[in-house]
Amino acid sequence: MFIQIIQGSCRRQDECRRLMDEWLADIAPGAVGWLGGTYGFTDDGQLVAVVRFESREAAMANSAREEQGAWWSRMEACFDGPVEFHDCDRVVMMLEGGSDQAGFVQVIRGRLDDPDALESGMREMETLLHEARPEIIGATFAIEPDGTFTETVAFTSEAAAREAESRTVPDSGPMHDAMASWDRMVHDLSFHDLHHPWFASKA
Repeated sequence: MFIQIIQGSCRRQDECRRLMDEWLADIAPGAVGWLGGTYGFTDDGQLVAVVRFESREAAMANSAREEQGAWWSRMEACFDGPVEFHDCDRVVMMLEGGSDQAGFVQVIRGRLDDPDALESGMREMETLLHEARPEIIGATFAIEPDGTFTETVAFTSEAAAREAESRTVPDSGPMHDAMASWDRMVHDLSFHDLHHPWFASKA
């Protein structure tokens, strides 16, 4: 899987959402290799789009389409300034990656010291999280060559996520050890809440 993250300040949100719906209706059917996406606006007016493709080649082929270029020229005008693109060939999924039925999504960006350690420990982490945090439906880790990552976490609801966050992590045991390992592995974290996310997946 290949993931492209698109992010930028966007005050023309209604127009942006209309254009996104237009893309899904008119352009997505011809986008070979497009798998789906998670979208939403943050509290500070950022559009965050986490778009999944079968491969980098499929994503680049879609970008080269004439209709894609024409659509993007209109979409780009909705942003207040430069738009960030993060292309990630390395993708690690947790609990099958999530669900289009999620009620709340949190996007976490940061730096990862050892992507191999993350991937090798994911199965154990999945088991622990499934037991301790059942409101987490799943997540994707999209990792750039320099270790920068974007984690997209799908929750059943924001209320359930906040309630679970308020619980104290045990002082010992497998979950404590897993959280301590995670804290050592990542740094420079920033959190972007999508209170009203929307989703799309290839039919």
